[in-house]
Amino acid sequence: MSVPRLNKEPSVRLGIDASNIRAGGGQTHLIELLAAARPDQHGFDRVIVWSNASTLSRIGVSDWLCKVNIPALQRSLPKRVAWQQAMLQREAAKAQCDVLFVPGGTYLGSFRPYVAMSQNLLPFEWQEARRYGLSSFTSRFLLLRGSQSLTFRRSNGTIFLTEYARNTVLTAINRPKLNSVIIPHGVDDRFRAAPRTQAAPHAFSDSHPFRLLYVSTVAPYKHQAKVIEAVELLRNQGLPITIALVGAMDPPQPNLMEALHRIAQSGGWAEWQGHIPFESLPRVYYEADAFVFASSCENLPNILLEAMASGLPIASSDRGPMPEVLGKAGVYFDPEDAASIAAALQLLFTDSELRGELASSAYEEASRYSWQLCAERTFAYIAQVARESGKGNPA
Repeated sequence: MSVPRLNKEPSVRLGIDASNIRAGGGQTHLIELLAAARPDQHGFDRVIVWSNASTLSRIGVSDWLCKVNIPALQRSLPKRVAWQQAMLQREAAKAQCDVLFVPGGTYLGSFRPYVAMSQNLLPFEWQEARRYGLSSFTSRFLLLRGSQSLTFRRSNGTIFLTEYARNTVLTAINRPKLNSVIIPHGVDDRFRAAPRTQAAPHAFSDSHPFRLLYVSTVAPYKHQAKVIEAVELLRNQGLPITIALVGAMDPPQPNLMEALHRIAQSGGWAEWQGHIPFESLPRVYYEADAFVFASSCENLPNILLEAMASGLPIASSDRGPMPEVLGKAGVYFDPEDAASIAAALQLLFTDSELRGELASSAYEEASRYSWQLCAERTFAYIAQVARESGKGNPA
């Protein structure tokens, strides 16, 4: 599809390869980024996005935006990769693009210049990927490690979401001086809720328990089973604590399901609620008393940001970028040690003053993450890369 240039200067065009953006955090990032973008402020007069019909339907309309539906991108992974390899460069040339943005993290074509983005750290933390054993998941991580390593090495610039992620990836691909920048995602304003008054421990009972919440995909590196074990330790001490797990399960976790079945027959203090639509999540956060996040591998923990913005006291894993994001606004634990998790949760339960201080600090920290700032910095960086590559004259 050829897009006519607008008659104004500077005339700089950005193409966005969203060929593998289909769901989850990657799709949310693209939608929110374009909703908040003001590309003309950085010298871009047109932004062209190639993606599937489903993703494009969720992206808003702007006079500077051209959404190109590619039927092949609705099909299987091999067909999507084939289109990217064989057709994307041709499409970008027809649209007279000056620079390409690859938020999906994989691009092996020959168009230059391009800016890549790292959003998946599992391929670069082998000790975490190994939790999936001999499976199709592990094979996929290995393929992604190879393709994304090559993508980042060849890029004219790469965006990382946290300092931890940048250090991890650059060490893995042996490119310590790669042109890169850290630009974190934002938080949807629907999650922002001022911290509530914290009840004293004696205010909780079996009929009015202390309600823990853990929102995340149920996966081996998320350690939901260890969290259940930790809560059981506290309940055996007489603490009236319950926990709700929210998130799709992939792959199946037999040990967790067996534990949940056993608990359902003996009190029902732990519940897996499965996937809940994004639009309904703010209410889920608001109804909780505290949040627990036990992941051991993250690039940028968007869910942790949501909990922070929701004004909740938080107990968090001490791995990965979590201390970088949460800072001093939480209590930390070893996500692979149920006793460590239990100690952090017990501290939250017994100390209402600490809960209030942590919730307020987390809420304040979350204010630093906005989609407006993310969009501003992203387009400024892409413009810088284009300018340094001699493409157009982005402001």
